Amino acid sequence: MKTYAFIDSQNLNLGTSKDIFHGRKLTYKGWKLDFKKFRIYLTDKFRVDKAFLCIGYIKQNESLYKKLRADGYKLIFKPTVKDHQGKSKGNVDAELVLHAAAVEFSRYDKAVIVSGDGDFYCLHEYLEKNNKLLRIIIPNSKSESSLLKKFHKYKTFIEFEKKKLER
Repeated sequence: MKTYAFIDSQNLNLGTSKDIFHGRKLTYKGWKLDFKKFRIYLTDKFRVDKAFLCIGYIKQNESLYKKLRADGYKLIFKPTVKDHQGKSKGNVDAELVLHAAAVEFSRYDKAVIVSGDGDFYCLHEYLEKNNKLLRIIIPNSKSESSLLKKFHKYKTFIEFEKKKLER
């Protein structure tokens, strides 16, 4: 059985690293994910054969991309644009859905989707209907979309694996 992971890099990175407050109360303390350890975790825990990391392309980050490839990720790039503050933005949702539901669909038996974003609801439904959804890995329970409630039996929260996956 072939298992592929499709990863929303922005959701994974921000979902683990950002502190989350409700009012003045800190409800989630961010941490730095070790992407190499995470790739090993995907293989060991879910038998992931290929891990597709969807990421915005920034020319100055070539050394990061080289390291991620060396760590075992297949990179899917989205061109980035600058927002009104000059910050690079590259929403990778469409790339992730396209690769999971079309480009790679016939090459794998089960999929692991890494994101807590509700924008992937239609993808989860499609994969479930086609008996291909293995897991939805969510960075933390505090930033999970309420749209994912329906998929409770597929969810894994990596905040509980922090000791294994922290840099």
